[in-house]
Amino acid sequence: MKRKCFISFKTEDREYKRIIQEDLKIDMIDKSLDYAINSHDENHIMRKIREDHLSDSTVTIHLIGSYGAQNRGDYEQRYIKRELQASLYHGDGNTINGILGVVLPGMEEVIYKGTYTCSNCNSSHNTVNINDTTVIKEFSYNYYIPNNKCSHSEDDRYCVLVKWRDFVLNPEQYIEIAFAKRDHSIVEKIKVYPK
Repeated sequence: MKRKCFISFKTEDREYKRIIQEDLKIDMIDKSLDYAINSHDENHIMRKIREDHLSDSTVTIHLIGSYGAQNRGDYEQRYIKRELQASLYHGDGNTINGILGVVLPGMEEVIYKGTYTCSNCNSSHNTVNINDTTVIKEFSYNYYIPNNKCSHSEDDRYCVLVKWRDFVLNPEQYIEIAFAKRDHSIVEKIKVYPK
């Protein structure tokens, strides 16, 4: 079954959005937010984004490129933050979206850093650099939800992460994984507004 997807992206990455829309044949809604909602009421902002921009979607595809980090003071992150906050918001007639982070080619080496041997459990773990230097906090927190363990399994994460090259080979597979997270117990631990 095809899912309706919303794409959250920085303007610099619009060519990847175009490829998803035109070349990959994914059933999706394209109502990207490109203006600020004039309100200080977070519930109102989230409701407006959901109603006007995310309605009918069930998965948000978040394109992770080199312009979308939390700590990039020279680029405005307001839109992607609000889109992900609205995607994570559950209440008042809104249902939560699955979140699929697609790591664009220029970010692969920055995010995927290989493996290391853990000093706590002596097991090998992957080093995945998801933090304020690579993504916005709404994604990083819900990818690395605190769990008091030395590592995170897929069951410990709400956000799903995939490399662009793997995504384009089978986008429906990864979209379905993100969609299934909506019914997973990890939903109880997500944060819409992480500090």
